[in-house]
Amino acid sequence: MTTKKHGIELLQDPSLNKSTAFTEAEKQTLGIVGLVPDVTETEDLQLSRVMMQLGHKTADLDRYIYLVNLLDHDETLFYRTVMSDPARFLPIVYDPTIGEACLKFGHIYRQGRGMYLSITRRGKVKEVLRNWPQKDIRFICVTDGGRILGLGDLGANGAGIPIGKLQLYTACAGVPPHYLLPMYLDAGTNNERYLHDPLYLGMRKTRPSTDELYSFVDEFVEAVQEVFPRCCIHFEDWTGVDAIHLLERYRHEYCVYNDDVQGTAGITLAGMINAAKLKGTKLKDEKYLFLGAGSAGIGLANLLCSALVAQGMTLKDAQSQVYMFDINGLLESTRTDLVDFQKPYAHKHAPTRDFVAAIESIKPTTIIGVSTIGGALTRRALPYAHR
Repeated sequence: MTTKKHGIELLQDPSLNKSTAFTEAEKQTLGIVGLVPDVTETEDLQLSRVMMQLGHKTADLDRYIYLVNLLDHDETLFYRTVMSDPARFLPIVYDPTIGEACLKFGHIYRQGRGMYLSITRRGKVKEVLRNWPQKDIRFICVTDGGRILGLGDLGANGAGIPIGKLQLYTACAGVPPHYLLPMYLDAGTNNERYLHDPLYLGMRKTRPSTDELYSFVDEFVEAVQEVFPRCCIHFEDWTGVDAIHLLERYRHEYCVYNDDVQGTAGITLAGMINAAKLKGTKLKDEKYLFLGAGSAGIGLANLLCSALVAQGMTLKDAQSQVYMFDINGLLESTRTDLVDFQKPYAHKHAPTRDFVAAIESIKPTTIIGVSTIGGALTRRALPYAHR
């Protein structure tokens, strides 16, 4: 191991600390003789101890807390543990356990990870970013906590999401952790429960106007270009409207990505392409009905339409093949509550708030569920999905 850090300083750096895995030569060279047990264990033996300790935990949230604590002390052993059994551990370090962890984030907090950038720091965002010790950041995963998973506005409690998502970058894609920066942009919260929680870790203010929020995000995005010029900004779990508008605001000028809009869309479209091959059809031969018309649904619909255009359709004809249904019913031309990005999918049709009635009327060949409301795609609708 080559490092300028020695002694206790080295052991307190989770990216360098190997705990009981240091060799005798490393202990001598690094000045840690007597500061760690006088043994040299293999990673496999260390892993067996972790597994034993995890076996004493009775709930996944407790396992999550244990693993985060391990990450804070021994980064290598954390990732060795997670990737020893991804099917077991990824649902603990991320979804679904991360949802419970975020709901209780201020209550289970132990030490800082990532950055917290408050809207009160406007005008000084570059200076704040320069406080981060790593200078070559390649990915920032950032949220304002506006819509965490299907849980809604969690404010600062949503900070667990970018932390967990970037762990997947390393665990699943091998991106070195020192290139990654999880970040929470604190613009307040409208969640009354957290505003009155004494252990809440964010600003105790309601959210600002859209113009004020976007001005703050503008400063952040522009500051990243100067402080971390090789960085891609990954927007995660913003409200549906903000997710789509901010992506469109920056995508043609900066390196940005929205997982909820683009990631979900890419994976789903790949599945649809293969499904059409199995049916012996093409995407342009299908008629689509979406249950859900938020950022994920619109992102997928837009990508789907680009694929239909690639198969020879005009954009208008492609959009005419896509119908969408949200919490207020079918998107149709008489609705006055739609936002700009939903309107291309609001076709002339009788209003209905009954999803099955919409299926019977539209007769889609493909039904896509992108609603965050559990149980929204009911058994009553499923018999129609194969027609």
